[in-house]
Amino acid sequence: MRRSRLATLALTLAASFGATLTLATPAQAAPTDRYVALGDSYASGVGADSYTSESGSCLRSTNAYPALYNTNIRPASYRSVACSGATTTDVVNNQLSALSSTTTLVSVTVGGNDVGFSTIMSTCVLQGETQCVAAIQAAEDKARTQLPGKLATVYNGIRSRSPSARVVVVGYPVFYQLGTVCVGLSATSRAKINEGINLVDDITRTAATSAGFTFADVRSIFVGHQLCSYGEKWLHALNYLNLTVSYHPTAAGQSGGYYPVFRSAAG
Repeated sequence: MRRSRLATLALTLAASFGATLTLATPAQAAPTDRYVALGDSYASGVGADSYTSESGSCLRSTNAYPALYNTNIRPASYRSVACSGATTTDVVNNQLSALSSTTTLVSVTVGGNDVGFSTIMSTCVLQGETQCVAAIQAAEDKARTQLPGKLATVYNGIRSRSPSARVVVVGYPVFYQLGTVCVGLSATSRAKINEGINLVDDITRTAATSAGFTFADVRSIFVGHQLCSYGEKWLHALNYLNLTVSYHPTAAGQSGGYYPVFRSAAG
């Protein structure tokens, strides 16, 4: 009888211990987010290669930060409608329709094309310092007067279509590391370009905050990986053979710079 009781007790303890172990094992979190990515070439992944065939001239890359989030986090659904060359007007007219009341996470990078990033860089490279500084100053004036309203229109459209979504507004990296030995543009031109990018980022951050959105600032993480930096470059320099990728993040810039900042902000 005693042996029987001991055996029963042992089995009971073993079963209890096994149940405890089972309960202590963390369950795999179910991905519930319905994620939509909006924006321009920095969001589509121009410069990061591995473009999807369905994206055509929008050049959406599997190495872009939204695609990396989808691969690593595996939300319940994912769709990127980000497109190379997109302005705030393009986002409103062509991209917001991808959102719905069931969307729970939205990312957007836009604004650079509204102030003419690509035209400015062409001017700086081809026409010299005086014209470069003048072009950037004109863009800064335009950014101050027009960009806040344009961004507000985008953000209001996002909130209207997806009232419950977490919205992450992702900024732009500053192109140049200053104070280093660097060929090409003059130090004055590089400093002015950086000034213009910082202004766009600051205006975007203010607009995003005013809308109740999160601003994901990538500027600090790119330090040491900019053009004229001594570390691994996360930005393409001027590429005469493929002008489209010039001044855009590389695949390493998307994975090492953009993705971790967005992942942290997305929660």
